[in-house]
Amino acid sequence: MDRFLSSATNRIDAKGRVSVPAHFRSVVQRRGFSELYALRALDVPAMDVGGPDLLDRYEERIALEDPFLQTADDMSFFIHGDGSFLKLDQDGRITVSDFLREHTGITTEVTFVGRGLFFQMWEPERLNAHAAEVRQRLSAMRQQASQARAAGTE
Repeated sequence: MDRFLSSATNRIDAKGRVSVPAHFRSVVQRRGFSELYALRALDVPAMDVGGPDLLDRYEERIALEDPFLQTADDMSFFIHGDGSFLKLDQDGRITVSDFLREHTGITTEVTFVGRGLFFQMWEPERLNAHAAEVRQRLSAMRQQASQARAAGTE
């Protein structure tokens, strides 16, 4: 499988490094990434992490905008200014820098969450709160859809 799936929580070592989960490293290896692009997620306290193709995807979107309008400038500021490259060492670890910690609140542990073509890095308790909100929203949507179907068939 060539997708980032599932989740895992790993401890940060005394030198500030954390092991990327083995199944995520295998995706990185299969996709031929030598470094990872990390971006502070816009609406949650997490890092979006993927290969250079993630950065390429964002830059392709910026290229669709008029370069003289504020939108293109804002997007570039976000994608380039809030992004950084992460290097995997030979043991599959990355350094948890202040850049990562400031936005996420990560201290001693990191939860890696697969998102298909990229993964996210979360502080575990913040992820738990976010996951509960996501489940609640999806459950409400399911209930609304079910009620709408029932009202339409009666």
